[in-house]
This record gives sequence, C-alpha cells and structure tokens, in this order.
Amino acid sequence: MPDAHEMSRLRWRCRRGMRELDMLLLAYVESHYSTASLADRGAFQQLLTMPDPDILALLTGRMVADDEPLRNVIERLLERP
Repeated sequence: MPDAHEMSRLRWRCRRGMRELDMLLLAYVESHYSTASLADRGAFQQLLTMPDPDILALLTGRMVADDEPLRNVIERLLERP
C-alpha cells in the first residue's frame, strides 16, 4: 500500500499540460493505483516518465505498448466509471 507521500508525489506528476490527460491520470491514481499490482504500479510510474504525445498515442491506439503491465494500465485508464 503506497503511503501518503508517494500518493501526493504521484498526483503532482499527473499534472501534465492537457486537462483531459491530467484528469485520466489522476483518476487512475485515485481509483486503481493503491490496489494495483507492483508491476502495474511500476508501469504507471514508467508511463509518467513518457512525453505527453507518447501517452496520447498509447491512449488513442496509435501506439501499442510492448510491456503487458503498461497495456494493463492503459486499459484501466480508458475504463469508464
């Protein structure tokens, strides 16, 4: 279970430059991150290191992640509540 400091740091890193992207990333942190597997947590942190155009390409299907945990995170990001 991530601690409050880690969650706060992740929320800050989710602040990108596009409101829609911010909302998707923050929703994942709030809804899925604390219960995600260690592999999926690592994949989400990896996603946050990517440039915004690459994240958008993954989310729109123009690019497909080779890494299964990253694909899992992308699927979760695209789920509707």
